[in-house]
Amino acid sequence: MQYGYKLSAEGFGPQELVRQARLAEESGFDFVEISDHYHPWLDSQGHSPFAWTVLGAIAATTDSLGLATGVTCPTLRYHPAIIAQAAATLALVSDGRFTLGVGSGERLNEHVVGSGFPAVAERQAMLHEALEIIRLLWSGGYHSYRGRYLRLEDARVFDLPEKLPVIAVAAGGPDAARLAAELGDGLFGNEAKPSILKAYRRAGGDGPRYGEVGLAWAPDEESAVRAAHESSRWSLTGWKVMSELPNPANFEAASALIREEDVAAKLPCGPDAAKHLEAIREYERVGYDHVVLANSGPDVDGFMDFFARELKPALVR
Repeated sequence: MQYGYKLSAEGFGPQELVRQARLAEESGFDFVEISDHYHPWLDSQGHSPFAWTVLGAIAATTDSLGLATGVTCPTLRYHPAIIAQAAATLALVSDGRFTLGVGSGERLNEHVVGSGFPAVAERQAMLHEALEIIRLLWSGGYHSYRGRYLRLEDARVFDLPEKLPVIAVAAGGPDAARLAAELGDGLFGNEAKPSILKAYRRAGGDGPRYGEVGLAWAPDEESAVRAAHESSRWSLTGWKVMSELPNPANFEAASALIREEDVAAKLPCGPDAAKHLEAIREYERVGYDHVVLANSGPDVDGFMDFFARELKPALVR
């Protein structure tokens, strides 16, 4: 098992994210994962730096910490040729510590380039083509590609690492799980649903399985619930809403009726290690072997200390 820390690029600026990554390494986390957004979910979060620049800075200032995108959409805002080059470069500067997490994206980030935001089936088909292009470019040499949605013309990634990055494909259902098995090296999920892992295995998937668990730590439960409600209530709207809304103002409206007690019922909140450990172990029980802790609490440094003192010793017994 490996345990990761979710860097909330919507909640913090780039220098603070780099500091948090260094602190995560010191606190015993195995890796960090960063969201790759153009906008935050809510205006009140106030940030959304370029994830790839932040990852490069983290690679330069840490020693053994794994790095991952959680996740990048390589079809609309980025062309897959750019992601193939960026991921290969990051693998080199991090000495092989990088995992490329990919998914079909959210309108919140992808609509900004003015190309529209397709329906789910089309987005999945585009992701399939994007993964074929990335694999092609990582095989070395010049390549062209003509798909239904994406094209590549006479392109080559010159700087390739000897060991290519793991590609973990985000899956919320069986179709995406099969794609992860077919063209990915691993799976990325944010729900403890056994069906997703079963579909991945049935399709021949046997790579690392990244699962993201939400929680909120604070010295008292009320502070944790309040902070989680302020920064993360959008997450209770569900994926069908989350993938379709175009701007933070829409998420403010969609989450306006979500109450603090709704958040408390969804996320483990407060100082009780047993509640957080149970949420983490639920992901382990269904088959995830890389568990990412996404903390919505108000005190990053306090959470890191809590992980080092109470969570990790209990998890690695």
